[in-house]
Amino acid sequence: MIDKIVDSVARALADVKDGSTVLIGGFGTSGIPAELIEGLIAQGAKELTLVNNNAGNGDTGLAALLKTGRVRKIICSFPRQVDSWVFDELYRSGKLELELVPQGNLAERMRAAGAGIGAFFCPTSYGTDIAKGKETREIDGKHYVLEYPIHGDVALIKAEAGDRWGNLTYRMAARNFGPVMAMAAKQTIATVHEVKALGELDPEAIVTPGIFVSKIVKIPRVATQAGGFKKAA
Repeated sequence: MIDKIVDSVARALADVKDGSTVLIGGFGTSGIPAELIEGLIAQGAKELTLVNNNAGNGDTGLAALLKTGRVRKIICSFPRQVDSWVFDELYRSGKLELELVPQGNLAERMRAAGAGIGAFFCPTSYGTDIAKGKETREIDGKHYVLEYPIHGDVALIKAEAGDRWGNLTYRMAARNFGPVMAMAAKQTIATVHEVKALGELDPEAIVTPGIFVSKIVKIPRVATQAGGFKKAA
């Protein structure tokens, strides 16, 4: 019987190895798999390469993982923001390597990994410092840069609901990079707020099929100060 539901974050992350490339979902703070990031911090893997849209906010989540000193490199589109002081300090002191990738290229490079595409030509970044050292080609009068896929050893993503086969649905903007990251990684670990019985998820609403998912962990919704609950983005 296929059952990908794991009873704890710690168990789900137990086999993440040193030196792994970890794809972490989220667009800013929307769809960040906070519980999985906290679990990775506790798990202790080091010399990691992280892939995310940005490089963390404040001192929590992705920034907290960077602060441990166990991240060797980050691949992202928007490393600097008003509250990116953890990244700034590490990068300026030479303790963190940065690969800056335009946002569309970031998504497409991961999609290419999941689709089995060896490389692709894209006009974005042509003529800029980001394209230095990369192969370029003129096609039909337009200049393109050769980009290679981003493969992950592990993807950590946040979904809304899933079933024991690993099928996932998302909540609005929290979907963001989750689907392409799940396809691009050897192992995908997802948190969900709801575990559905087989057949309960509408097949037309399933965004990430279970074939791309290795483990699912159910997590509670975030409590508000007023004592109620809100749907975490």
